[in-house]
Formats: sequence, C-alpha cells, structure tokens
Amino acid sequence: MSKNHTYHVSIKWTGNRGEGTTKYDAYDRSYTISAANKIDVLGSADAPFLGDITKYNPEDLLLASLSSCHMLWYFHLCADAGVIVIDYTDNPTGILTQNETGSGAFSEVTLNPIVKVKENSMIEKAIELHEKAHKCCFIANSVNFPVGNNPSCSI
Repeated sequence: MSKNHTYHVSIKWTGNRGEGTTKYDAYDRSYTISAANKIDVLGSADAPFLGDITKYNPEDLLLASLSSCHMLWYFHLCADAGVIVIDYTDNPTGILTQNETGSGAFSEVTLNPIVKVKENSMIEKAIELHEKAHKCCFIANSVNFPVGNNPSCSI
C-alpha cells in the first residue's frame, strides 16, 4: 500500500538592503529556512553568485540531503542485518555544470561514507549494504543525475 507524506518549510528572504531587487548587485542573497518545531537554517547563494560563504547554499543542502538520507537508510539496514555501526562520516562531492546562459545542473554526486563497525566480521556486509541503502534512498530516487557511492569500512 502506498503512503503519501507531506512536508512543509518556509523560506523567508532576509536580504533586502532597502532597494529590493532593483539591480543584480543591490540585494543580499540571505534567507532563512524554517519549519515547525525545528531550528532555523541560514542560507544564501554560493560565493560565485554573490552569496554569503558563511551560510549554507542550495547546493550544500542538496549534498546534505542525499548524504543524510543514504545514511539513515543505511543505519536501518545495518540494524536489521546485525551490523553494528559505531561511527559514520560522509564527505560527499558534487559537480554542478553551469552553461553559457547562467543556468546549470548537477551532473553527478558521489557519497564517500567512512564507516566503523564493532567487529571485523561485519565489514563485508557493511560495505554490501550501501548498495541497498542507495536503492532505498528517497532523495537519490528523486534526482535526475547519478549518485555514486565510494564507501570504506573498518573496525
């Protein structure tokens, strides 16, 4: 049986310097992402697009969404398979190609999860479960570019 899950966030532009969007360099790209019962996330454009490098940009958030969705599915599958994960870090990378008109798209993302498991005997299964997690990941299933996986595992 299918289930629908609905999500709601609020994006509030906070970058009006008094002139609105009268010209491209007249406004700040800052915004706040809010959702009920959650802390706010400060965002901006990436630096090449006149953004604030101290804030998350949409490209950062896309990588974080892919990585965290994969991780959460991976934990679920590991728990079901008896693989005990004791540490997990990912350093995903993505390539965004911008064309002559200024628009662009991601052409690929690679997840680079570094996993530590409790016992040596769990390593093979731990590596194997990344493929299944990838197939289950809601976000990876929603994008139109390849999402690769380059996992490593140790005790």
